[in-house]
Amino acid sequence: MINYFEKSAVLEKNKIIFATKNEGKKREVKRIFENSRFELLSLNDFNNVPEIEENGNTFEENASIKAHKIFEMFRVPVVADDSGLVVDQLNGNPGVYSARYAGEDATDEENNQKLLKELENFPEPHPAKFVCVAVYYDGKKYFKAQGEVVGKIIKEQRGENGFGYDPLFVPEGFNNTMGEFPLDKKNEISHRSKAFKALKKFLNS
Repeated sequence: MINYFEKSAVLEKNKIIFATKNEGKKREVKRIFENSRFELLSLNDFNNVPEIEENGNTFEENASIKAHKIFEMFRVPVVADDSGLVVDQLNGNPGVYSARYAGEDATDEENNQKLLKELENFPEPHPAKFVCVAVYYDGKKYFKAQGEVVGKIIKEQRGENGFGYDPLFVPEGFNNTMGEFPLDKKNEISHRSKAFKALKKFLNS
């Protein structure tokens, strides 16, 4: 574990900090970067990294806030993302509040239950999409990539894989929820994989 004041410890070529403490995101994105020349470190690889307030109004604003804040701490290249569920019948909610839909420290289960409660009075299907905006920032260059996957919300959770709203979301053209896909399959179609694969292509160019 690296103390975030020990900046020299991460000043190695091709190391990039992924500005997240979410282990589910970390697994997905590290898998995408497996065969690249870049090594991703997450914030869980460091001690004493303060929480970053995500107070933007859009996914890009929140991703950019994280990327700039972490760059200021370490002065090394950073990738960051913000993502969420956009539900048509809920006027785009939970959107940027997806991770804290049921409250600031809400669990995935609490968020899922609130979503199902909000949809009770709406007819099926419940059209929705997952959106991810990923950004890269190194103090000079800034690059944004966006990925989406459309589908629908179902009434009962299925699947032990993934995290967040994955067990309730069935992508268009599939019968399984995101929570039922193994990681490699999810990384073929997910909003996050689309955004980070575009980011990876930019970094390799």
